[in-house]
Amino acid sequence: MNGNAHLVYRLLMAVDIKAYSRRDTREQLLAQQQLAEALEHAAAAIGLDRDRCAKQVGGDGEMATLPEGVDPAAVAGDFVVALAGALRAGNQARPAGPPLQLRLALHHGTLTEGPFGPAGDAPIVVQRLLDARPLRRLLDDPARDLAYVVSDALFEDVVRTGLCALPPGGFQPIKVRAKGAVFQGHVFTGEAAPDTRVIEFPAVRQHA
Repeated sequence: MNGNAHLVYRLLMAVDIKAYSRRDTREQLLAQQQLAEALEHAAAAIGLDRDRCAKQVGGDGEMATLPEGVDPAAVAGDFVVALAGALRAGNQARPAGPPLQLRLALHHGTLTEGPFGPAGDAPIVVQRLLDARPLRRLLDDPARDLAYVVSDALFEDVVRTGLCALPPGGFQPIKVRAKGAVFQGHVFTGEAAPDTRVIEFPAVRQHA
């Protein structure tokens, strides 16, 4: 009945560049290159091989299904801190032109691979959170390089354990209504964090 479909449980990551279409061709290419370098830097920081990730790539970002066995706490914390540091370093190195500001969403759930990419609830959830208005509004602050959201499930299962480098108190809950459904997540603001040197993205330097 299900043919060759095989259901798996995976961690999904979606990223998107702010205002990509407003850039000219040269700036779009530079933004893609900077994003690729930042993602590789962050992946290397936690020992993640991005070649093992199944990716759906667009000009302004990607959705990646991470391989089995990846530590979700490392992705939800250390990867994000390293990514923020790489974005900050890249923007500081390019005083001319628009800075690269990025939205990042994480979720874990079930999916199956299809001919045009993963199918299931998990890819839908991560994309809806990536497009959430509260997440977009964070990037109205020109000093913020990264706006980050995790799904409600990932927050409860991973962030709240205390094993994540980013503290639960640094997140604020949100609800997204889209296509007749409600999606819940937690946006990282850092407002309740005791140590801004570590978790407030504009101040990250040590991973650059």
